[in-house]
Amino acid sequence: MKNIVCMKWGTKFGAGYVNSLYKMVKKNITGEFRFVCFTENSEGIDSEVEIMPLPEMELDENAPERGWRKITMMGKKLGDLQGNALFLDLDIVILKNIDEFFEVPGEFVIIKDWDFKNSVTGNSSVFRFEIGKYPDVLEYFVNHSQEIAKQFRNEQAYLSDAMYKKGVLSYWDSKWCVSFKRHCLQKFPLNYFKEPKCPTEAKILIFHGRPTPEMAIKGYWGKMGFRYVKPTKWITDYRML
Repeated sequence: MKNIVCMKWGTKFGAGYVNSLYKMVKKNITGEFRFVCFTENSEGIDSEVEIMPLPEMELDENAPERGWRKITMMGKKLGDLQGNALFLDLDIVILKNIDEFFEVPGEFVIIKDWDFKNSVTGNSSVFRFEIGKYPDVLEYFVNHSQEIAKQFRNEQAYLSDAMYKKGVLSYWDSKWCVSFKRHCLQKFPLNYFKEPKCPTEAKILIFHGRPTPEMAIKGYWGKMGFRYVKPTKWITDYRML
């Protein structure tokens, strides 16, 4: 059984993101799978999606949102799920079959972050882990959250570092997961005249920061025009709404 998990909390992402992700997974996976969304608000989510309660985590309400809740995936239990689980961010776009993400050996596999080439930091938009194997990673964060927040900018930096120290950190093939901002945008000034490139070899397209998929589809003006994005209609060919 292939386990796919995602999380939705707060108001940043609506139910439509969950439903779209489920449809993309269903289209691009072979055999049986379970698709579970951990959330405190399941309103509007399709009945085909399994809903499980959002794991509790006490966070400073005044602290910036850095995805720390993702660390709860490392708890002793995730409902009745067993074995490996593939975590997917809600705002990714799946381009091709994802079966290979379950076949690569490794206890913890993550994207190698494009912006931190000289560190172990991964991008947690797509990572696979063994359920319940390293609960101490969560426990340590719970007991040292303020200290960790000062040392690491976000959850993926802490998670990558913790798994590296355990000797189980590994990365996906660099061609599998690519960044829309880093690999698709045309360089200035061509970005004003040409639509962003559609990656031909990638399996999953990652959106981090801005633009979001919706912004990219409509067109986006960012960083005084240097990151201008022409309307990118090909995204709608993959993102199932």
